[in-house]
Amino acid sequence: MSLLPDIALISQVLIFGNRRAFDALVRKYQASVRRLLLNLTAGDEALSDDLAQETFIKVYMALDTYKNRADFGTWLYRIAYNVFYDYIRSRKETCLMDEVSSEVEMAYNQAPTESSVTADINEAMRLLRPDERTCVTLHLMEDLTIDKIADITGMPEGTVKSHIARGKEKLVTYLKKNGYER
Repeated sequence: MSLLPDIALISQVLIFGNRRAFDALVRKYQASVRRLLLNLTAGDEALSDDLAQETFIKVYMALDTYKNRADFGTWLYRIAYNVFYDYIRSRKETCLMDEVSSEVEMAYNQAPTESSVTADINEAMRLLRPDERTCVTLHLMEDLTIDKIADITGMPEGTVKSHIARGKEKLVTYLKKNGYER
């Protein structure tokens, strides 16, 4: 993988139409974008793959709008976040992620290769409201700071902190009830 900074790769794509430069950006960020979406969809691999692909298509189409005001990764996560919430809105499911179609439930229950710990974490993540899940995922799993999460989600920093605190509390409660102790 190229060690060029993101802005150099973006410039190569925009100025020279260099698709390999965009491929380098995709390779650099695809695992983290997919992981984010996998957590937001409570473990639905097929859906998270589809949303990740849609994210990178949107990134490619909107690359000329990137103004380098924020880190490219933050901008990319914002697009992934919007793609996920566009999907939720299109499904008219803006309340709880628990209501995401029975397809997600079936895909989750039929995943034979998931370890029991991963399955329990995914189940615990389903208990969180979408905003809580987003903030917890970005903070704990993607190791982003509160201010970056606020940039990505458009929420005030205090709201992000509250979602993280409530989300962590729900996760701890669920996991303790299911035999996980510190």
